[in-house]
Amino acid sequence: MTDSKRLSRQRYDKFAQEYVYSESHAKGDDLDRLVAIAQPQATWHVLDIATGGGHTALKFAPHVAHVIASDLTPKMLDAAREFIIRQGVTNVAFKQADAEDLPFADGTFDLVTCRIAPHHFPDAARFVREVARVLKTGGLFLMQDHVLSEDSEAMHYADHFEKVRDPSHNRAYNESEWWAMFTDAGLAVEYTEQLTKRHTLIPWARRQGHDDAFIEHLRGLLRDAPDRAFAWMQPQDIESPDASFVNHHLIIAGRK
Repeated sequence: MTDSKRLSRQRYDKFAQEYVYSESHAKGDDLDRLVAIAQPQATWHVLDIATGGGHTALKFAPHVAHVIASDLTPKMLDAAREFIIRQGVTNVAFKQADAEDLPFADGTFDLVTCRIAPHHFPDAARFVREVARVLKTGGLFLMQDHVLSEDSEAMHYADHFEKVRDPSHNRAYNESEWWAMFTDAGLAVEYTEQLTKRHTLIPWARRQGHDDAFIEHLRGLLRDAPDRAFAWMQPQDIESPDASFVNHHLIIAGRK
């Protein structure tokens, strides 16, 4: 296991429950958008990679035959299992898995999903190739993750801000980079959509265990952002307890 994967596993073992109840992960119109884009069928077998709190697996479960919720982090997977079973759902199984080395046979799944996780993966291109491998011919890969600006200044600053808060953040990508990774893996991009999520700074930082002094450091990074990064992150009420910013997400769907 690489050092970055080990760090990610350690941090998400520690903060697993916070991600089950995280507003930005558990709620949002984006979950409904994923279902609307995928148009899941009752016979489908689905893999949810890096399931986190299990919210995507739970959202798709009523629409399909079976879902496997996978995650690298054992305690995160345990938290997702407890959360999903508590909802009375019976067609979700749980499997520890590395997104870059999936323990599934070629051509297994009708749909693979991955939501708000690939920025943690050390080799995103390998992850996409693994998804393509385990998809059936005609199967769909539906991914949502942080997306960066095509402007290099805004791109690097916003990504640095995310990594300061969470050292297990490897890097996010811009839309052009994701298109290239999908295409190189043999996936035909059928749909893309960008959306924004506004985060209140204090709970966003607390979810990773940060204290008041560290939150002030993050506040300073928002305050001092270069113009193009400031425009991308859209900070509001920087000096108040309600300080917030946005990050941008990409939904991208690719067909094998």
